[in-house]
Amino acid sequence: MAKRLRAAVTAAGMLLCLGALPATAQVRTIDPNQAIDGDLSQPAPPPAASQPIPADPQALDEPPPSASWQDVDPNLQTQSEALPPAPAPATPYASPAPSTATAAADTYQREDLFAAAEGVFGKGAEGLAGILENILGDQGEPNAYIAGREASGAFFVGLRYGSGILSHRIEGQRPVYWTGPSVGFDVGGDANKVFVLVYNLYDSQELYKRFPAGEGRAYFVGGFAASYLRRGDTVLIPIRLGVGYRLGANIGYMNFTEKSRWLPF
Repeated sequence: MAKRLRAAVTAAGMLLCLGALPATAQVRTIDPNQAIDGDLSQPAPPPAASQPIPADPQALDEPPPSASWQDVDPNLQTQSEALPPAPAPATPYASPAPSTATAAADTYQREDLFAAAEGVFGKGAEGLAGILENILGDQGEPNAYIAGREASGAFFVGLRYGSGILSHRIEGQRPVYWTGPSVGFDVGGDANKVFVLVYNLYDSQELYKRFPAGEGRAYFVGGFAASYLRRGDTVLIPIRLGVGYRLGANIGYMNFTEKSRWLPF
């Protein structure tokens, strides 16, 4: 009887303790597998909202800097400066053919040559037009000429002295002197007016050399006679009209100098 009474008192005390605990502290049974699966099935928390960065009032007034390749890679700038600029696209262009006016600017025209020759031999000299026409028809128009006079004499060995003015189509005028020793069956003496057509003389300084008689055509029209001399690409064709007596043939050369000289060699 006493045991039952003690058990009843103990049970009543336990009930009083349970009644005093809050409802949140009550114990409930939990399945461990369900708890693990529950953690996996829970959705991930939403990302925290980024706080807006306060704008700089000064930056709002200035435009943003434009990005360029210099700001991206400094090595790229060095390589770009070392490369040559790209060629411009080719524009179709047809090169004009050489005009007659361009060619005429480098040589003397027939009218100029006839006028210069008449100034040496006299206007209306018989045979002058014919011999000039023959030479210009064969050789073309020269880029220089010499207008002058000379005196010569020979007794098997001949000497010739002359002087004149060289007129170059590009370089203008300058004085010129020449001597002409010769050897041959030649006797006599004469005084001549001389008009020399000069071809391929691109530097007038190249005239002051010896020009031996070369292979070529000799022209004889009326009282005029013309011979052919050559040194390299430069060709000289002296036209002479003389007064005097010369009989025979000779070989020699013309030595052109910048100053007058007595020695013929």
